[in-house]
Amino acid sequence: MADMRESYREQLDEILADLVSMSEKIATAVRRSTRALLESDRTEAEAVISADEQIDQMRVDIDARSFNLLALQAPVAGELRLLVATLRMVTEMERMGDLAAHVAKIARMRYPECAVPDDLRGNFARMAEVAEVMVLGVSRALKEKDVDDAEAVQERDDEMDELRRSQFRLMLGEAWPHGVEAAVDVALLGRYYERIADHADAIARRLVYIVTGQLPEDGGATPV
Repeated sequence: MADMRESYREQLDEILADLVSMSEKIATAVRRSTRALLESDRTEAEAVISADEQIDQMRVDIDARSFNLLALQAPVAGELRLLVATLRMVTEMERMGDLAAHVAKIARMRYPECAVPDDLRGNFARMAEVAEVMVLGVSRALKEKDVDDAEAVQERDDEMDELRRSQFRLMLGEAWPHGVEAAVDVALLGRYYERIADHADAIARRLVYIVTGQLPEDGGATPV
């Protein structure tokens, strides 16, 4: 019985380690998709799009192993919170990978031109930086099971929202000189980065719940 329990704990640890690895791959995808976007780099765009298949497969694998432990080991308390939250978090991560691939696809579609107007390049560079920092914060929080790191991720979401609002102020202003096609690209790209941040925020909330068993105090939705 002790050996079975030890094997069970090892499998839980492996699932958590794979979540960390998945989040690190997503942070790389965000960084490379932004490089593809801002530098009109088609090679980088293709690499991100190809890597998304690996991220999707990681989600399938983690899902299967988590469901197997739920079915066969009857986890309780903290272990149950971890497994149920994992099933939600891995889906959030897969979506972040998809969003990074969407950025890369727009970069590829507009190549050799840049989809981002010059007067918004700084805004998008900062959006990408915030998104990557949030994903890396999720990775660190998962690895250490650190509530402080998870809460720091949530605090970054406000800056992302303000960057998004500043885009709209520029696009909807009478002085917008770039036409409808550029406006559509900017609206989509801004939404992709914003959603990456939203998913990172959701994972951070679930991590707080895993560690403490308490729901976030700010009225957010139940994490699991």
